[in-house]
Amino acid sequence: MSEPRRSVRSLARRWWPVVLAVPLGAAAGAGYAVVAHPSYAANSYVIVVPENQGESASAINFAQAYGRLAGQPQVLAAAAAETGHSRTELETLVHGTTSPDAPMIEITGTGARPREAVLAADAVARSLVAFANTNSKETGVRLVPLAPAAEPDKPTTPSAQLDVAVGAAAGVLIGALVMMTRRRGGEAGPAAVATPGTEPAAPATPGPRAEEAPAPAEPAEPAAAERPGTGQAVPEQAAPAQPTGGKAAGGKSPAEKAPAKEKSAAGSGR
Repeated sequence: MSEPRRSVRSLARRWWPVVLAVPLGAAAGAGYAVVAHPSYAANSYVIVVPENQGESASAINFAQAYGRLAGQPQVLAAAAAETGHSRTELETLVHGTTSPDAPMIEITGTGARPREAVLAADAVARSLVAFANTNSKETGVRLVPLAPAAEPDKPTTPSAQLDVAVGAAAGVLIGALVMMTRRRGGEAGPAAVATPGTEPAAPATPGPRAEEAPAPAEPAEPAAAERPGTGQAVPEQAAPAQPTGGKAAGGKSPAEKAPAKEKSAAGSGR
């Protein structure tokens, strides 16, 4: 087998989860783009005009505040009757955004059809202008409609290109996770499997320590006996070994010799 073919097979064996997951993810994204319901968006613009010239900073600050009020119940209540949606439904369909450099408010409306999106955006913009201008004397600014919403020519969602890209990215992530799982399982497998026919060696345990034998006791010295009548100590002599018959040499036993010794000792004492 040639070296390039071997390299290709090695790469395919290692990267097959990613190679398989990326097309599947892209196909899933394309399928979602086909079956998902389209959604359209339309934008209506309102500008904040100060009563006194030279107060542009104040107008920008009020634009930031009124942009947050575009999704509040007091503004949506009047627009709900015009659009045919409830206030809760209109709250999910419309939102306002502002710019930090210009006193302008952008009202974005969404809908399943282009006309519904335009109607929602324009209705909320008119309701916001009416709500803000009731307090123009106190605030020193007033709102003026700048540009009504235009019907969109294509839906904002779903987007086929975006959905396919998201699906492919999800496939890359899933394939990488599968590769990491397989690699960890392959590293742990050989260490966990034992060789057939072998038993794990038992841990060596230290044997019992040999007890030291006690040193032999030294024989005690024989006590000295006093010689009768003289007061002098005479060391005792070890008795000679006796034969098995219990008699000493000469046919006399130790018991028979004892009176003779006593007699001799008494005579010497005299």
